[in-house]
Amino acid sequence: MTMRFLITGGTGTTGSRVASALDAQGMSVRVASRAPGPGTRQVRFDWTDPTTHAPALTGTDGVYLVPPIGDTEPARLMVPFLERALDAGVRRFVLLSSSAIAEGDPGAGEVHRALRQLAPEWAVLRPAWFMQNFVTPGHLHAESIRAADEIVSATGQGRVAFVDAGDIAAVAARALTDERPHNAAHLITGPRALSYAEVAEAVSKVSGREVRHRSVPVAALRERLVAAGMPEAFARVLAAMDDGIAHGSEDRVAPTVERITGRPARGFADFAAEHAAEWARPQ
Repeated sequence: MTMRFLITGGTGTTGSRVASALDAQGMSVRVASRAPGPGTRQVRFDWTDPTTHAPALTGTDGVYLVPPIGDTEPARLMVPFLERALDAGVRRFVLLSSSAIAEGDPGAGEVHRALRQLAPEWAVLRPAWFMQNFVTPGHLHAESIRAADEIVSATGQGRVAFVDAGDIAAVAARALTDERPHNAAHLITGPRALSYAEVAEAVSKVSGREVRHRSVPVAALRERLVAAGMPEAFARVLAAMDDGIAHGSEDRVAPTVERITGRPARGFADFAAEHAAEWARPQ
């Protein structure tokens, strides 16, 4: 049976990959967008405009939920949407959260709790930090590598099991389409925890650059994020997460990708080799 899905954040790092994974299974996919392109499968959707919600949900079996970017209180928008979706007959939901956010924590943790309490079929994805953060245009790590041959964080020697967004999407697609609902939170990581200095070394090895990691105080990182245009409240959250990494909060590896998809999670060395050209200096 062909299932029908609404993908919020459908043009983003994980959403676009989830849509592609569902396409490969022959599913019907509707991509949420604030400005849908004509002649595409995109549908108008804005978290802050409830009038866009019902049309986007029409005929939908499941929803991939990506919190609005930069919002430190997503539950105020997402929980009412969840209730509308349930009223419209949607049964299955998969929420993108973070390995740094537990159920009930401020932010996506509040949505996690509401989902578990309200939805009959659900899964919460709690991925570690994305490998794509080091290559995606506009991301501070990617831009600082290209502009200054450095990665700036407040993580010290702390380690993270960085994960490929493609692996996150593969788990999401299974959570959306498996006959039996997962009804669980999935910690999703890469196969090995690395310090940011080790990431810089891996990028240097394939890119022809001498990239280094520069660790700064938490307050300095917060100021750097604000200077880059990030809202103060969100910058505080991200800087605090870096401090957590420095104290070991992300130094862990989970077998989730292989357990759910049947294949190992991708390592950072393979990721770096594939994206070497994106870090290479212009000729």
